[in-house]
Amino acid sequence: MRARAVAVTVALTAALLAGSAAPALAAAPTAPAAAPCPGQAAPPGPPADEETVPVTPLPVPDQPVGGPGMGTCGEVRSPGTAPPPPVGVASYVVADLDSGAVLAARAPHARERPASTLKMLLSLVVTDRLDPSTVVVGTPEDANVDGSRAGVGPGGRYTVDQLFHGLILNSGNDTANALARTMGGIPATLAAMQSEARTLGALDTRPATVSGLDGPGMSSSAYDLALFFRAVAQRPRITTVMHTRTYPFPGFADKPGFLTSNDDPLLDTPGFIGGKTGFTDAARHTFAGGVDRNGRRLVVVIMRGEQHPVRMVDQAKALLDWGFATPRTAAPVGTLVDPAPTPPSDTATPAQPAPAAAASSTASTVAIAAGALALLTVVALLVLRRRRRKA
Repeated sequence: MRARAVAVTVALTAALLAGSAAPALAAAPTAPAAAPCPGQAAPPGPPADEETVPVTPLPVPDQPVGGPGMGTCGEVRSPGTAPPPPVGVASYVVADLDSGAVLAARAPHARERPASTLKMLLSLVVTDRLDPSTVVVGTPEDANVDGSRAGVGPGGRYTVDQLFHGLILNSGNDTANALARTMGGIPATLAAMQSEARTLGALDTRPATVSGLDGPGMSSSAYDLALFFRAVAQRPRITTVMHTRTYPFPGFADKPGFLTSNDDPLLDTPGFIGGKTGFTDAARHTFAGGVDRNGRRLVVVIMRGEQHPVRMVDQAKALLDWGFATPRTAAPVGTLVDPAPTPPSDTATPAQPAPAAAASSTASTVAIAAGALALLTVVALLVLRRRRRKA
């Protein structure tokens, strides 16, 4: 089963790679290309056991998504603010959810393994595409998936809403598998997740599994996870589940149902908006979460950290406390980009003059006067921007 899953993943990854390169948040045409940070174009080694074949890293855009400050290879903070607290993580982002202002970051675009924080991206496509009342029958493949499980069993009957609760509260890889199957299968779901990531501007993210388990080519970044959380925070269906403390999960066959509990470490924090933890041996610990304090909403993302000597949640809280202590007027070091506009579905997309002009865009118009008898020809040149779009 594992070999088949890896084969599907590798095939899909190759297909996604073939058409996925895109510039992000293009700066002025005269701006020099930013030099990529050494060793940050792909998650660090050694490879995970599941990363059975080498996969070419995603292209690094010429200009960093979110502005020049987001191209830092180290740490950056709002000018005139105190240094952020020391944290033992490889990368992080602290940003305002409403304005998108990034207050501080460490290696924000360094590619890391997201682990289960990738389930935020899955939750976005699930809530867009599946009816909560749809009934799904569990399979042996669901029940036998690796990693954390909510309790899906073969022959068990579950609504999409019940599976979604298991996905968020218990980080269930079994529920992720069942939801993906309901969406048309693993390859189709991965393609939907990749498309959603690009729409959000998350160009460091390539999902290799629907659950966040490690796989060939898997990557995301602290910046991308902040984009995902920002989108999640705008979906009441998701945040309501993130606030749920306990939930009755159905049984199957002769096994009775049981009460499942929310394990989010920020749950009891005043102003809690939502959060998602993650862990694999290769990714180490990851976390994304948000808090509202006196009407100011901040998100924190931390990646590739450890629980000792300071717990990840305490490191996240320290960064949030620092962020709330910064003045609201502090100049940002970058910006969480807005999602690309969705083109009208009933409007034909005109052919583009060059393959480099594709996807989300802004248009600029160049007018050229020609002819002696008031003949005016207007040539529209589309300058398309791809937004940089990670578990």
